[in-house]
Amino acid sequence: MKQQIDVTVALDIWGTAVADVENLCQKAAAEAIAVSARAMPGSEISVLLCDDNTVSRLNGEFRGHAQPTNVLSFSIGSAEVGPQSLLLGDVAIAFETVAAEAMSSQLSIADHLMHLVVHGVLHLLGYDHHAKREADKMEALEVEILERLGVNNPYSTNTNVEMHASPA
Repeated sequence: MKQQIDVTVALDIWGTAVADVENLCQKAAAEAIAVSARAMPGSEISVLLCDDNTVSRLNGEFRGHAQPTNVLSFSIGSAEVGPQSLLLGDVAIAFETVAAEAMSSQLSIADHLMHLVVHGVLHLLGYDHHAKREADKMEALEVEILERLGVNNPYSTNTNVEMHASPA
């Protein structure tokens, strides 16, 4: 059974800045799900491509930090259900922050977006980066997935991009 990955483009500039942005996000999310091997067949996620104001509001409401960030993940699974639930959750990504990070790190917006989609989906699947061991495992998986997508290792360059935890 195929994964269901819904992409909502809530800000038109996403489509202008990134060619075929919905397909790109679906491809990145599907690859993260496939490589992680933690999701059940038929798992569902949604990706919201929005702006800094929307992410700032969500960040304030769910994490107590009313400021924009690059990506937020909202896992639907509970501790009892875990990532084996069919409904995995939602990922929200802020355009202005992503564009600024891509520019300062000399990355394309498309490549940075794919990285953030992969990162957000891995959070939905139960990966985290609070402890060094967890962070190393998650980072290695991100690099593997991005390589399969044709994206260079974002951690091998001197980037100032900070990845953020899920709000839950």
